[in-house]
Amino acid sequence: MTIQSNKHLWKYTEFIENKSFSFDRNKILDSLSKEDIDDAYLSISRWDGYSATPLEELTKLSNELNLDKIYYKDESKRFELKSFKALGGAYAVEKIAKENRNIIVSTATAGNHGRSVAWGAKRLGLKCKIFISENVSESREQAMAKLGADVIKVKGNYENSLVECIKQSTKNNWKIVQDVAWNNYTTIPKYTMAGYSVMMKEIVSQINKNNISHIILQAGVGGMAAGMIAGVARYLKTIPIIIVVEPDSASCVLESIRIGTIKKIDIKRESLMGGMSCGEVSLVPWEILRSSVKYCISLPDDDIAKTMKLLGNSSFSNTKIIAGENAVPGVISLIASCENEKIKKTIQLNKNSNVLLIGCEGDTDEKMYKKLINQ
Repeated sequence: MTIQSNKHLWKYTEFIENKSFSFDRNKILDSLSKEDIDDAYLSISRWDGYSATPLEELTKLSNELNLDKIYYKDESKRFELKSFKALGGAYAVEKIAKENRNIIVSTATAGNHGRSVAWGAKRLGLKCKIFISENVSESREQAMAKLGADVIKVKGNYENSLVECIKQSTKNNWKIVQDVAWNNYTTIPKYTMAGYSVMMKEIVSQINKNNISHIILQAGVGGMAAGMIAGVARYLKTIPIIIVVEPDSASCVLESIRIGTIKKIDIKRESLMGGMSCGEVSLVPWEILRSSVKYCISLPDDDIAKTMKLLGNSSFSNTKIIAGENAVPGVISLIASCENEKIKKTIQLNKNSNVLLIGCEGDTDEKMYKKLINQ
């Protein structure tokens, strides 16, 4: 079989339990309100080309791991952008454009968020400035330029591009549409998180009244994870065990949960999971993540390409799934957890478990995708 017979050990780096865990539905919905969540779905569901992305079942994998069901939310089918990010940045652009259509929007990005902002700006006929680091691939840069954005490359990493975006936007009075929150900049990141919660709304209608026992959420700065948790608080009666997964080189949520306050990580090497390679949790997501996440797990890059290939050749499901490098950490962490009897018992994975994974992107960088699956 795919996993057990080839004697490959699926790797994780660290696993911790949140000692301050307490899922408080009301507190979560104070951070991201029901009204914000509902408005996001009502708005986005009216966009041209909108349809709920598929919720695939990884039946072959669930049989092998002896779990009841493994659901995989396939965001490779999200509009033309092949990523959940289409829900966040473009929705935030729409919200601020309602207040003032005579604006230029700007953002810093590792790729997918910038495409969403550029796409949202194009939909509304707005000018758009995108700041990227020198680590962003040429194909991602071109994808944003094709959407009409003016793409500005900055020396250094993502944080350098964000600093330059803030500097030039302040100077030129451009409207920053960022998925990262900081002091006195929280409203627009809340819009992006509300957009991400649309996935949870769709999932509830797709699971046929089955309960979700576990949900594994990728974290970079934490926006998607927090938006999904707010969706859980809004839409689910039974609260699943919530697990956050990150690259081991940028496990800022794990380290922050370990000590109970935001901790900045010095990223010494960039992960293949580039969209998750972030050194600090965003302020607004942290207010949700700090107590609602039950467990954190970090991963090396070792199994990324292998998992992308296995999803693509139908080894885990009855359909081929195109999964980018940021889409597969949930799958890897689930397999690694099932292979470790102590972790498996701790997080209560068993034959009755229904696990939700977020396939957050497809081949958003087609050259990178082909390179990795051909390794």
